[in-house]
Amino acid sequence: MKHDDAELYYDGHTYRATQRRLLYNASPDPIARYLIRISVDRYPGSPERSNRLYRENPLTWEEIDLSARVGNEPVGWRVQHDRDAFKELWLLFENEDGRYPLYPGESTWIEYSYTVSDDKWGTWFQRAVRLPTERLSVRLNFPTELDPAVWGTETTMTAEAFPLRTAIRRDPSGDRQVFSWTTDDPPLHARYRLE
Repeated sequence: MKHDDAELYYDGHTYRATQRRLLYNASPDPIARYLIRISVDRYPGSPERSNRLYRENPLTWEEIDLSARVGNEPVGWRVQHDRDAFKELWLLFENEDGRYPLYPGESTWIEYSYTVSDDKWGTWFQRAVRLPTERLSVRLNFPTELDPAVWGTETTMTAEAFPLRTAIRRDPSGDRQVFSWTTDDPPLHARYRLE
């Protein structure tokens, strides 16, 4: 993957997560789908409390309001796993107008967005590096009136969570505070958590 770019926008009640990925097909075969995961955890330090919350009030497809694109084309998906707090699905590089496979040596942006209310989302955002990635960037966008603060940690296969190696940048923009962070060549299986 050339670039994994993510933004989390909070309006004071609802989060909208947007993932953009610049895929490059280094394989000998065309790519016609891409696996994505949507996972929520309102109380990450308390699994019993989170499990109880989602059993009583599961995350639904209607509230997620998922949208997806490959290049400029809106595309569909097929559900792989549907759990109370976890959704996994294949983005299909096709729609009613055609198919849009990614051929060997080509690259394209894919984008998908979904919403989650703040009663089901915790005060964190995590990116996991599951494929070789050249650049990872994250933006967290909050109302200024909330007086937001953001910090982050990195966890790798060989080390427990430690502070991000580079600083998170804070940029005021009108009535919004935008926090941005970028890293190049993140190690495979690393997890970056911003809180």
